[in-house]
Amino acid sequence: MDQKRLIMAIGISIAILLVFQLLVAPHLPKPPAPPPKPVAEAVHEPTAPGATAPPASQAAAPKEVPRVKINAPSIEGSISLVGARIDDVVLRGYRETLASDSPLVQLFAPRSTDKPYYAQYGWSAAPGSDIKVPDVDTLWTASATELTAAHPVTLSWNNGAGLTFQIVLSIDDNYMFTVEQKVQNATGAPVQLHPWARIRREYKPEVAGYYVLFEGLLGVFDGTLQETTYAKAISEAKTNQGVAFTETSPGGWAGITDKYWLAALIPDQSVVSKASFRHSDVKGDDFQVDFVSQDAQTATPGGAAAMTTRLFAGAKIVRLLDHYQQKYGIPSFDKAVDFGWFYFLTKPIFFALDWLNSLLGNFGLAIMAFTVFVKALFFPLANYSYRSMSKMKLLAPKMTALRERYKDDPAKLQQEMMGLYRAEKVNPASGCLPMVVQIPVFFSLYKVIFVTIEMRHAPFFGWIHDLSAIDPTNIFNLFGLIPFDPTTISPLLHMGIWPLIMGCTMFLQQKMNPPPPDPVQARLFQFMPVIFTFMMARFPAGLIIYWSWNNILSVAQQWLIMRRTRLSKPSLART
Repeated sequence: MDQKRLIMAIGISIAILLVFQLLVAPHLPKPPAPPPKPVAEAVHEPTAPGATAPPASQAAAPKEVPRVKINAPSIEGSISLVGARIDDVVLRGYRETLASDSPLVQLFAPRSTDKPYYAQYGWSAAPGSDIKVPDVDTLWTASATELTAAHPVTLSWNNGAGLTFQIVLSIDDNYMFTVEQKVQNATGAPVQLHPWARIRREYKPEVAGYYVLFEGLLGVFDGTLQETTYAKAISEAKTNQGVAFTETSPGGWAGITDKYWLAALIPDQSVVSKASFRHSDVKGDDFQVDFVSQDAQTATPGGAAAMTTRLFAGAKIVRLLDHYQQKYGIPSFDKAVDFGWFYFLTKPIFFALDWLNSLLGNFGLAIMAFTVFVKALFFPLANYSYRSMSKMKLLAPKMTALRERYKDDPAKLQQEMMGLYRAEKVNPASGCLPMVVQIPVFFSLYKVIFVTIEMRHAPFFGWIHDLSAIDPTNIFNLFGLIPFDPTTISPLLHMGIWPLIMGCTMFLQQKMNPPPPDPVQARLFQFMPVIFTFMMARFPAGLIIYWSWNNILSVAQQWLIMRRTRLSKPSLART
């Protein structure tokens, strides 16, 4: 039974290592690929059913184009009047690094840069129609030189044949654009057009490389979340004429997500639209998400047709996404944050930490307070487990004596051991239960720390300036005294102070548990804290602090229980 208990404990430990190493450990760092050069747009514009795609520009993107400035509380940037592209979005509240002079995060960038990324709006003519619609190089006129939260801007273009196309842009105090596409008809006949919108990324970004983090093309259609990685988009598009995914449904939303940033199109929730994820490799990797209205908008003679949609371009702040979800009826907009399979645990854990942070003023302290709550929640189970382990440790002399007495009769030894367990009311497998039930909590907490922007650059005390990043100290270069980065040799050569603290708490906790009787097994068991320490050294500092503090609380709890057990059950120690 001891061997079974040991095997179970080791199996659980190895399972944790393998699961987290396979699902959350990053791939080995690779040298960044040279950025792609700006290229002409490939011909895969969103079109009406059966309509012909408008011609794409073959000219190089000009660097100097007329622009409308964006000056909003959370966003600065500009809009290109060539093609009516929202292609310059900088997030005021976020910097690339912790340095105070670090550049602000740039989400959208013009086609004249190394990494073009933008949103664009247009119309497709109905099949068989010869209506002249604006194309990707159309020069628009603007009603003002600056877009602010208080003053919308209208972009206009006249096709010279009686139709005036307008794009009315407004922005709120955060990251939501409202876009109204209008067509004014001064002709003598009705006109039918299909409005479309797209987000286009003309390069393949460097992704974090974590299996627990999704980055790529995503959306919600008919209440179902669809996620397509860049690699999958490339492979699927090869066999489907450039289309990696398509879905026709009312409403929904779709966009492109990074770890912390999102660009998403939100169509009119009452309009049936066709959404597509696309990839083109004509001159590099181009990724696109687009919506096109399936029902033609009709502008009567002397009248107008209009449709209003929205564009989110900013940070994936959980409470802000929830606000937009409720305000505009956007289905499952919060799933832009990758809460994962344990959504039912991960999001409540986030709200608990966010609330504790509002009280304590520090996410690190919030994590520690949350750990106390978790320990209290699982106290009955842990109490039972530690009592059983304490009894097992006191029973060690009796078990050793039984092994000596029946070493040549395994069946009899098993029978006597089971009788001893029953007599002393000990469950040898109970020591594993707290670890098993806490695995979902541990995994969910990891997700919260890793994927939520609220944890990004959140400081603790001392040398921890970012709880979502690894402990920056490293014992292998004497904590920075030696000007050398050991991780250039191997990622395993990173061991910060907090991982060392965690390893010490694991070792202390292990010493309080009954050791395996077999010397080889005991030696193997002793290496488990070392293995865990090296495996988890590159996990976010917030998670290491949680695990260390959890171990300290467990040691204190176990010591008290062992002391009470030893005082109340002195007969257990006698052979």
